[in-house]
Amino acid sequence: MIAAQGGDPDAELPRARHSEVVTAAQTGWLRGLDARAVGVAAWRLGAGRTRKEDPVSASAGVLCLAKPGERVEAGQPLLELRADDESRFARAREALASAVEIGPEPPAEAPLVIERVSG
Repeated sequence: MIAAQGGDPDAELPRARHSEVVTAAQTGWLRGLDARAVGVAAWRLGAGRTRKEDPVSASAGVLCLAKPGERVEAGQPLLELRADDESRFARAREALASAVEIGPEPPAEAPLVIERVSG
């Protein structure tokens, strides 16, 4: 896909200068991860903009290291935050304050098809 658009698929990707890891507060099942909160955290790290004039950092963002439904241990890395400016981590962590739900039981299995639409 990159080559079809005239890009170099072997080009080196930019790397953030700084990273921080968010770890599991307890042992249990990762029951939920708030996607909106993760998106806000990525934006606060520099991966998005508030106004069209704002710069965007191609190396900023959030790596999800564990998925909902997986068993996690206390202290296990769940998310890796990446930014070029260390001062952005505090606000990103604020966005993630209640984004992770860990419980003693695995989450209920979600159906593959939620509903059928016929017309």
